[in-house]
Amino acid sequence: MILKYVSFLIGIIWSYSIIKTQSIFSKKAGLIFKIFISKVSWLTLIAACYFGYKNFSIQYTLIGIIAGIIIVHVGFHFSKKFLISKFSEKNLQLTKSFFEYTLIAWVIYYIFY
Repeated sequence: MILKYVSFLIGIIWSYSIIKTQSIFSKKAGLIFKIFISKVSWLTLIAACYFGYKNFSIQYTLIGIIAGIIIVHVGFHFSKKFLISKFSEKNLQLTKSFFEYTLIAWVIYYIFY
């Protein structure tokens, strides 16, 4: 029972963290991210919620969903503070641009090949 609940929480945290990652990218990369990756994550989140509903009470399911969302938001908050303290704004912007263009190139490669 505990193993099922832990797997439910991991599914919630995993899918919601990918959905939350969409907000980091610029409009171009965010659109591509939304179309190709975020849709699957929303389906995974819905499936995890359904799994929780079928295996646990509604109270435990809601507690798990709320706890997962809080964990993701707190994780993103502390990650942002850590990155800002360790790297300069210019380095962070260059890294973000690199990942955005890599994502766009990866999707274009995936579509055509």
